[in-house]
Amino acid sequence: MLIGLFNDWIVVVLMMIGLYIVIAHGNLIKKLIGLTIFQTSVFIFYISMAKIDGGTAPILADGITQYSNPLPHVLILTAIVVGIATTALGLSLVVRIKESYNSIEEEEIQQQDNDEQLSTNKAEENA
Repeated sequence: MLIGLFNDWIVVVLMMIGLYIVIAHGNLIKKLIGLTIFQTSVFIFYISMAKIDGGTAPILADGITQYSNPLPHVLILTAIVVGIATTALGLSLVVRIKESYNSIEEEEIQQQDNDEQLSTNKAEENA
């Protein structure tokens, strides 16, 4: 019974790890890693749901009566490519943030924004 649910347990554990990393850490790189782990758990979930016991590849042959649907696997392959592109975009944004704020820690970036906004408000009041 427990062996049949192995993939489900892996999905839940990876989702919780990814969600925890995104929530608990202020480092932008760690947040991207957490999102990638969470995304991987979704991929595993979809592939696990698409697998049919006793099903084979959809190739016509004698004696085969049950086929697995290849569409979910193809969609996950596309999602992997989109995920890699999204991660690359996120990393490039982190590089730009590092150049602008000289930090990739979320709290430091927010503090710098707040300080800048306060100084702008004071300058407007004095003018």
